[in-house]
Amino acid sequence: MRDLVYRLYAHRVEGRLDHAQVPKHIGVILDGNRRWAKASGGTTAQGHQAGAYKIEEFLGWCAETDVEVVTLWMLSTDNLDRPDEELVPLVGIIEGTVRSLAADGRWRVHHVGTLDLLPASTQRVLKEAEQATDTNQGILVNVAVGYGGRQEIADAVRSLLLDHAERGTSIEEIADSVDVEQISKHLYTSGQPDPDLVIRTSGEQRLSGFMLWQSAHSEYYFCEVFWPAFRKVDFLRALRDYAARHRRYGG
Repeated sequence: MRDLVYRLYAHRVEGRLDHAQVPKHIGVILDGNRRWAKASGGTTAQGHQAGAYKIEEFLGWCAETDVEVVTLWMLSTDNLDRPDEELVPLVGIIEGTVRSLAADGRWRVHHVGTLDLLPASTQRVLKEAEQATDTNQGILVNVAVGYGGRQEIADAVRSLLLDHAERGTSIEEIADSVDVEQISKHLYTSGQPDPDLVIRTSGEQRLSGFMLWQSAHSEYYFCEVFWPAFRKVDFLRALRDYAARHRRYGG
């Protein structure tokens, strides 16, 4: 009965959704896998696997709207310091998820993060997924693996400096030319629209370094449910909340 009520409510919310107000780029902080597993009596690995299964379901919901880009924070640079007994299974689950996304045929997979920090097998999976989906016409799915917002900005500045160094630009000329647009061109998401909406599950109300540069004008939606338990009605509520806001871009 409860599932029927949720489906009816979701259908009602969806029917009232203004597709003209749907965000073009949604960033998602996939939080709560471990706490969901603990509450369910499962293992941490089972929680991460349940969260992985939710990703394809979530992308299906996005495909039913006019969303064009989705960024999924799957593994932060801080997560790389976790004990091997948790990190190794998590990395394996991420690799399987990326392969599955690439095999689906609907998405364009793009890695955002620092490849050098990741195991060689993960690097290979990410590169192969990008190559295999490069010509797909569906939603662009940024998989943030080995990602940190501060690290991204540092990498962008480093890339910008190296680019100028190859052209023989002097330090003074570089200092005169560096601006917001120049740095943006060297971010992991170069050429993409900034996220209109950032969703974080599990009830935590902070960004934890997610897309620090790109989210300057984003709207935030904090959802109480853990990521594996995130439902379509929760997604629709986020879109409804976003559509009701008046975006002032820093005003």
